[in-house]
Amino acid sequence: MAHFVIMGCGRVGATLAHALEDAGHSVAIIDQDERAFRRLRTGFGGRKVTGVGFDQDTLRQADIENAYAFAAVSSGDNSNILATRVARETFHVEHVVARIYDPGRAEIYQRLGIPTVAAVRWSADQVLRRILPESAIKGDFREPSGRLILTELALNPGWIGHHIVDLEKAAPLRVAYLTRFGEGMLPGADTSYQQGDTVHAMVQGQDTAEVARILAAPPVKEI
Repeated sequence: MAHFVIMGCGRVGATLAHALEDAGHSVAIIDQDERAFRRLRTGFGGRKVTGVGFDQDTLRQADIENAYAFAAVSSGDNSNILATRVARETFHVEHVVARIYDPGRAEIYQRLGIPTVAAVRWSADQVLRRILPESAIKGDFREPSGRLILTELALNPGWIGHHIVDLEKAAPLRVAYLTRFGEGMLPGADTSYQQGDTVHAMVQGQDTAEVARILAAPPVKEI
């Protein structure tokens, strides 16, 4: 069991708090508006701390000194970045992330070594993946030559229950890893694709359209 500190008790913060508590971890959530804690479910066992998330005394009340990770997900970009820097630089929390609404700003902080999640860009990408065929594959990483892309795959629900190797047989790709219940895992020969899984694969740039087309459809039934 690990201890997590969350700054911001909006919908994202409350969802994170519930998920972490359900996974058996201890959680402290900070918000400067005490009314925000109403978003937490009845029986939430974590610590609720009223205060400014980048204030050191407030962070200490949340037991930041024993935190495994810190997530700043309030509605203010500047507050999130400042709180994240205090958590990492003052309290030496190794795992930190800041939610940023301005994509341009997020890229700057990412280059400075501050992990960020650009809320607007993430939401837009997720929507585009579902409505534009050419956006079904958006590379998360390209190797230096630019030929290979590590990407998240969009799969037709018909693939649920099929082995991961079936994806590799059907389309020109190599599955790198899965994200299941928020944790990465290396698939084996008998690993099946489950509902809620995120599949990450290496694809050649020239094959992205074909891969997207194949996986957007249910698997072909063998005769």
